Amino acid sequence: MPEYRYLHYDVFTDARFEGNPLAVLPDARGLSTEQMQTIAQEMAFSETTFVLPRERDDTDIRMRIFTPAAELPMAGHPTIGSTFALAREGLIRPGAERFVFGLGVGPTPVDLSWDGEALSFAWMTQRAPEFGDTFDDRPARELIARAVGLDAGEFAENAPIEVVSTGVPFVYLPIRTRAAVDRAAPDLEAMRRAQAELGLEHYYLFSLEAGEPASTVYSRMFAPVLGVMEDPATGGACGPLGGYLLRHGLVTQEQARAVVNLQGHRMGRPSWISIEASGTPEAPGPVRVGGRSMLVATGTLEV
Repeated sequence: MPEYRYLHYDVFTDARFEGNPLAVLPDARGLSTEQMQTIAQEMAFSETTFVLPRERDDTDIRMRIFTPAAELPMAGHPTIGSTFALAREGLIRPGAERFVFGLGVGPTPVDLSWDGEALSFAWMTQRAPEFGDTFDDRPARELIARAVGLDAGEFAENAPIEVVSTGVPFVYLPIRTRAAVDRAAPDLEAMRRAQAELGLEHYYLFSLEAGEPASTVYSRMFAPVLGVMEDPATGGACGPLGGYLLRHGLVTQEQARAVVNLQGHRMGRPSWISIEASGTPEAPGPVRVGGRSMLVATGTLEV
């Protein structure tokens, strides 16, 4: 029976048992798509990654990312965490300044910082955000509010409810207060209606009332359609968030280059996600999302 090694990392944290858990299979050769999906279900983390030989000369490796329910074309915490895992495995040489993943969205560079021979920080570059539908009419706002267990009056009025993507679309919900963000709770029936009527699947709630001197934004993410009721840290949503904040004047261009997002606090898994958004409010550019990761465990799967 074939055996496959895996590493368990906590991502966007420098403390074990915080951040967002991730399973990384550093050599997934021989596994079928169906087996990868089954392993992701068994791991039951928000994502599991599978590292494969590169298919393009402009990448270093190929990587596939699975939630318990589906494969994703890109995601932030799996990319950051897998970078730390590959550095530990010796697949990224100490001192390297950049490593390029082949993801479903295409080549995805990660910039690296080192403390001696140990990787200390990783920055994932995401493409310029694409801005989609906004929801300004009362029926849509009320349905979206019900989907996250809030009253429509708790939405902030200085920015829209809007879909934004750097690879995976999220609907961004600006909330007046951190307390309201903490009160939010997914309503699955309302979410099914919102998916059918509005096409919404992944909800990103945030408030600029961060409540922490080290953070700019306080956030939560719900994606039951992906098998993730709530995610402690969503790097793939933080790139679009940076562009959203810049586009709508919620931060200045200077501030957009040093955003810190606190996510996962309500789950008891605080995650600190650094965001560097480029461009202007009229034309937001590519976004870097960065953080640290901690090894928690290693193991072997029999498949």
